[in-house]
Amino acid sequence: MKAIFDERQWAHDPKHFMANGQLSANPEQPQRIEELSRGARAAGCDFHMPSDHGMGPIAEIHSPEYLTFLETIHARWIRTEGASDEVIPNIHPDRRTVSYPKSATGQSGFHQADTSCPITAGTWQSAYWSAQSALSAVDAVLTGEPTAYALCRPPGHHAFGDLAGGFCFLNNSAIAAQALLRAGHRPAILDIDVHHGNGTQGIFYHRRDVLTVSIHADPARFYPFFWGDAAERGEGEGMGYNLNLPLPRGTGDVDYLATLEIALKRIGSFGADVLVIAMGLDTHENDPFHGFKVTTPGFGEIAQAIAGLDLPTVIVQEGGYLSSDLGDNLTSFLNGYQAE
Repeated sequence: MKAIFDERQWAHDPKHFMANGQLSANPEQPQRIEELSRGARAAGCDFHMPSDHGMGPIAEIHSPEYLTFLETIHARWIRTEGASDEVIPNIHPDRRTVSYPKSATGQSGFHQADTSCPITAGTWQSAYWSAQSALSAVDAVLTGEPTAYALCRPPGHHAFGDLAGGFCFLNNSAIAAQALLRAGHRPAILDIDVHHGNGTQGIFYHRRDVLTVSIHADPARFYPFFWGDAAERGEGEGMGYNLNLPLPRGTGDVDYLATLEIALKRIGSFGADVLVIAMGLDTHENDPFHGFKVTTPGFGEIAQAIAGLDLPTVIVQEGGYLSSDLGDNLTSFLNGYQAE
């Protein structure tokens, strides 16, 4: 399987993370790259550098105002007397229709949903090349590869069109799906991260040209809390083109695979001719977020079931955090996908 990654994705090295009022190390660490690379190579992946597709495909998903913010905010932020090394918001608007502030502090609150997406000196470079990796995986599939894996880090599925959140800045899965749509295909996005892909849902919620399906831990007591309920089906032209399948905390292989069948049937009903998998490994029983209890062999079974759709597939890395099992989980998934 062809795999895409750029060394510039190491540059984002966030330190700040707050949960339940306590500061701790940020789980989205650069060391994830080592484990994911090891896992992909163990599955026979051949890594390639991405091509630079420029800003155009990214700007089809994200507003130019937001992209300007991401590219420039760190340099502006650190000019403020007493500012921290990372851009971290301390105030947020109550709605998206408010006035747009000029200050770095105000803009950070407007464009960052929470404190788990601190912006460092290297964030923009890493996020940009993470998106380019997804786009180059699309290129691989469009030129005949049945499946391509994009090691996207930082991840992307919590990023809306003008809002970062949950370790995510550019929505790589959405950018990939839009590129496939532009090439004349009918894409579906299947998000199997333990957290709901709220940014992806938000981007396509009023559209009918991309199907969005997410299997995730019930957000009633789990991040991202405000999105991901089964009643969220889309709006306007998008009504019926979004499917959320929330599951209880602690869900294991058997119940997960049964729910996956529902997702796969919906993708078939949509008539998708290409698939984007927003592939989170944080559903594992030993992941630090402790949402689900999927086993390492379970990832292989999940992958085999999805591969049964027999669709050209772009696999975009989302979550999956540091544990001794992370690389092995990716190996299991990629081997399972190739076994079908």
